[in-house]
Amino acid sequence: MNDADDPVRVVGGAARADDDPVGRNAMTQETVAAQAGHTDDADPVLADRVRAALGTPDAGPLRVLEGGRSGLTYVLHDGGSGHVVKAVPPGRPARGRHDVLRQSHVLSALAGYGLPVPAVTAREEEVPAWFAMELAAGEAVEPVLDVGTELHTDLARERMVRAARVLGALHAVPLDHLADGVRAAGGVLPEPATPHDELLRWEETMHAVPAELRPGSAELLQALHSDVPAAVAPVLVHGDFRLGNLLCSGVEPTALVDWEIWGVGDPRIDLGWFGVFTDGTLFPGVGRVVAGLPSEDELGELYRGAGGTQPHTAWFRALARMKMAAIMGHNLRRHREGRHHDPVQEQLPPTIAALIDSGRALLGGGAS
Repeated sequence: MNDADDPVRVVGGAARADDDPVGRNAMTQETVAAQAGHTDDADPVLADRVRAALGTPDAGPLRVLEGGRSGLTYVLHDGGSGHVVKAVPPGRPARGRHDVLRQSHVLSALAGYGLPVPAVTAREEEVPAWFAMELAAGEAVEPVLDVGTELHTDLARERMVRAARVLGALHAVPLDHLADGVRAAGGVLPEPATPHDELLRWEETMHAVPAELRPGSAELLQALHSDVPAAVAPVLVHGDFRLGNLLCSGVEPTALVDWEIWGVGDPRIDLGWFGVFTDGTLFPGVGRVVAGLPSEDELGELYRGAGGTQPHTAWFRALARMKMAAIMGHNLRRHREGRHHDPVQEQLPPTIAALIDSGRALLGGGAS
């Protein structure tokens, strides 16, 4: 996958390179209920396949799930239960964010570990491929970015505390067991990615952004290349771990979703990315400061207390900021080129600059 063409999306107020960026509503079960007035299937052919595979011929209509933007995402209700269905768009290759079966493989492999991941309820490889998973209760709110959603500061803090513990437990899953589970589900565990691999991946995305939209990026990239940490024992890496991808019911995590870019690699990749979302000052004009959220250092301590073992270093924090700036810059470029019209992208330049400046400061390079 070329990340400059199809990089990770970021829910809530952060930017995404495949659809909408800032100021979107948080995803909740109420989003699904609000569509109850529809009576027809959004995709009748897919709906028939799903009902047959689930053995639920009398299930309700297949409706588009608002907030699901990786491939095609739907919801189907069967009495008191529900299923989220993710499908490859017809005519599109099952690659990158559209490789939905790859997402189902890791979810199936994680069953039985006590982690808040949705259970896979059905899958089919026949083109266009799809899989179904249980519809979990709760909402996914990114405190510093979902500025249109009210979330009490104590609740936001406790959710982030619990999320750090979820991440520690996720990284503690033995890779040999995970590999067996992925194979049993029909997939293959990828080769581990090193910190240098991650740097090259997101550097490519950054270089796809016009230079005038990323001031100071060359210096940040140079600083990152000059002191790449050695790889540590690899773990399962979610790739986009944060509260915006963790449904919670009250304070309780119920489902870690959006597994589009999961892989095997350095645990500090996930921890560094999660830490970016503690600081609203990194998102001027598009985010907000939320008092009382754990600091990046505190997240690291909570993470290690739950099974994570690696310290949270400045290099990985800077890498995460570079990654976010690259994604936002790429989104803005796509908007200005007319490939994805979204005027809200014009709010992003101050945030891109702030992220790059923060990354440089972390590595001792100062701000531009």
